[in-house]
Amino acid sequence: MTTDAHNKTSLQIATRITESILAKQLAPGTRLGEQQLADLFGVSRTLIREALMRLAARGIVQVSARRGWFVIEPTAAEAREAFEARRVIELGLLRHARPLTKAALAKLHDHIAQEQSAIAGDDVGARSYLLGDFHVCLCECLGNSLLSDTLRDLTARTTLTAMLRQSSSQAVDSCEDHVHIVAALERGDIDEAERLMLDHLGIVESTLYDLAPSDPLGALRTALSPVSAAKARRPATATADKTIATPAKTKRATRPVAAGGLSRPASLSHAVSHSTGKELKK
Repeated sequence: MTTDAHNKTSLQIATRITESILAKQLAPGTRLGEQQLADLFGVSRTLIREALMRLAARGIVQVSARRGWFVIEPTAAEAREAFEARRVIELGLLRHARPLTKAALAKLHDHIAQEQSAIAGDDVGARSYLLGDFHVCLCECLGNSLLSDTLRDLTARTTLTAMLRQSSSQAVDSCEDHVHIVAALERGDIDEAERLMLDHLGIVESTLYDLAPSDPLGALRTALSPVSAAKARRPATATADKTIATPAKTKRATRPVAAGGLSRPASLSHAVSHSTGKELKK
């Protein structure tokens, strides 16, 4: 992402943050520092605040008076609501769909080709973004740009849930589902396309609940676990108290200091810090 953004609007910034969530570059609970984002986008903090307020109204970020802005961490109940909303929108669109134009079908085939290329190239960010964006693309091809914005937000929320609870994205299976849905639409079999979409969303949702819920204290638990070096030293100290011999002193090795300074972050995910303790100061 470029930082030369003289004409960026709050909507464009909000869209860029949403895209980073869909690409799994911004994890749940990530802190979004206003000053860091202002520096990255080359705009004022006022414009950044407007963008974050847009995202808060759409349920993608939240703000704390003392801690600032954070990407939401959806609960299992919130994930169920998001998937239910997606079913209502996507199945309803298919149920009342008109035959797709050649241009719309070409756009969907091109999107699937990009998905397959990202999967083959092991580009996790692009793969995640494209698999989620397929549903937005389909909504647009079905002729409803208004609902596509709502669907993009719901897809971002379910992506955040997957980051918290899924062990793998099962990208190949999802892409194959997309292929079959488009094929049914191309044949004009709307009922089959609707059935395939219902099954697809159900499978994606079920994988989240089949897994054990994430441990909210996991990061802190790991950080505060006993240090192996300290545990190994304790018995040795106790033994040394009972002996007369004094251990010989060893020369401490010096650690070389790397030369060079810090560089500007190359992506939005490097411009923010996670809630596990690596928070950036405003």
